[in-house]
Amino acid sequence: MQEIRIASVADVEELEKVPFEQRLTAKNTYEMLKQGAEVDPNAPAMSFMLSGETYNSPMTVNYAEFWRKINQTANMFHDLGIGPTDVITYLLPNLPHTHYILWGGEAAGVVNPINPMLEAHTIADICEAAGTKILVALGEVPGSDIWEKAEMVREKVPGIQKIVRVFGAGDEANNIVGFDEVIENYNGDSLDSGREIQPQDIASLFHTGGTTGTPKLAPHTHANEAAMATMMTMSGIMKSSDTLLCGLPLFHVNGVMVTGGAPFSIGAHVVLLSPQGYRDPGVLMNFFKIVEFYKAAFFSCVPTVLSVLLDIPTGDADISSLQFALCGAAPLSVELIQRFEAHTKMKVLEGYGLTEGTTASCVNPPQGEQRVGSIGIRLPYQEMKIMIPTSSGAKEAAPNEIGAVCIKGPNVFTGYLDQTKNTDIWMKEGWFNTGDLGRQDEEGYFWLTGRQKDLIIRGGHNIDPAAIEEPLYRLMGVQVAAAVGRPDAHAGEVPVAFVQLQQGSELTKEEIEAHLQKEIGERAAIPKEVYILEEIPLTPVGKIFKPSLRHEAVRLAYLDEVQKIENMFESVDVTVSEDKVHGTKALIKVKPLAGVTEDQAWKAVNDALARFTVRYDIQTE
Repeated sequence: MQEIRIASVADVEELEKVPFEQRLTAKNTYEMLKQGAEVDPNAPAMSFMLSGETYNSPMTVNYAEFWRKINQTANMFHDLGIGPTDVITYLLPNLPHTHYILWGGEAAGVVNPINPMLEAHTIADICEAAGTKILVALGEVPGSDIWEKAEMVREKVPGIQKIVRVFGAGDEANNIVGFDEVIENYNGDSLDSGREIQPQDIASLFHTGGTTGTPKLAPHTHANEAAMATMMTMSGIMKSSDTLLCGLPLFHVNGVMVTGGAPFSIGAHVVLLSPQGYRDPGVLMNFFKIVEFYKAAFFSCVPTVLSVLLDIPTGDADISSLQFALCGAAPLSVELIQRFEAHTKMKVLEGYGLTEGTTASCVNPPQGEQRVGSIGIRLPYQEMKIMIPTSSGAKEAAPNEIGAVCIKGPNVFTGYLDQTKNTDIWMKEGWFNTGDLGRQDEEGYFWLTGRQKDLIIRGGHNIDPAAIEEPLYRLMGVQVAAAVGRPDAHAGEVPVAFVQLQQGSELTKEEIEAHLQKEIGERAAIPKEVYILEEIPLTPVGKIFKPSLRHEAVRLAYLDEVQKIENMFESVDVTVSEDKVHGTKALIKVKPLAGVTEDQAWKAVNDALARFTVRYDIQTE
């Protein structure tokens, strides 16, 4: 593939003079992967380490074997009765098997990846909504409860006809198929079904949003995923000779496409950083040794990963092969980027994308100016605009005017599986309203300023506030409840709950927290803090005014961090308000102790808040 250099929007526009149809050489993911495998069948497709401590003794799969396993897996599913519209759900950690199930499943039917850390009843709800016919799950493995959940899910979802067990025996009497037992019985050269996969055939269903009510499933067509891979490889951040590190989960579009489909489409090498990925402490502790061992050029992550790696010495590891880290899914602290780049001597490319856009929409240009704090410029052939609603539809915003971030392109889905979720999601025809607020500067760089929607994004993981609020309203004594995100130095933001009690209620904070621990079906959604207020702010029509609560969450977080600074301030005060440029801004007022200079005071506050993303000003008294 010809090397592409993108330094500006002008370079993107130059590329787009060639119609996308001429750039797109595969009309489905099966063809896309076949082309990648043919670049060099003997080249490594995947290397897999069992843990971060055993990084130097990986299992490696070359492209010839990778392609064979995809065909075998597709043919196994065909043999089990899967057709083009039938759904295969998987509950798996990051394994080579996961890619066989994912891509082989798409060649046979429709794949529905689910986060195996969700509670069984939540997984069952998603399977029911997706119409799951076959469930694939990890067998009984020490330290994992996936198989136990799979058995519970099958009891709750009568439409599941069979379970395919990875790493475990089959049981014909109970309709359990042992993947590793049977896979070698199948043809590895081609599809026995003879299926000709059409571009608009559904390839996958990804769960997005919350964990209560009817699950939101975003269908991706084969054309969406093939287009996304092409856009990613044209962005200039990866080439076929590269080795990429995959630490994000393979139930999320980022792990699946950025460190999966895109590099596989050009014959690059993907290293799976253990079954747990970045959640394996050994991976992070040995990260720089892993980079040296594999001569990795690129990795994709969320801000929490950079924050942890910043505290790990590079030691004597040679990490000169590293060119980029692509970071997205949650806002990045400007200070964190600058410190990490100084720590590693590599470039952090902040980007932006979402499940509905099949992963990525924009990124800071690899060969151009990196505007720290910006999410970059749009990808080739991906349209992206800031729009303002009008009485007749929408208009394009002026430079630096805040509005709704909207996307359009061959990677953008056509609507959620449940049609009731599709109300007001299009700003105008073809333009998906992401629910995020942002602005675009004069040179085409995008900047996020806030969110229209109430989603809480914890370390790149989406949490619907309803997952917290509904259990709160079931608790006797709660009158009004709301969940919002509170800034967090590690996770970007974490969920917190604000509660107004009924008159006469003696509910305690501890009792509320114990109730939520028991009732919330997703561990990441359990609030880090519960605040009991005399009165929760309401709008004139009686709705909870969440912007005020988000401001209060920022205030409490920043106040807590600055008050932790010892022997520096006589008093600290924090106020938070809307900002026309940044969306939200805090004002930190401090009164230094006698003998503390203004420079010392400012440095202390900046050090304390360095990893937070909400902008702030400092004022000394």
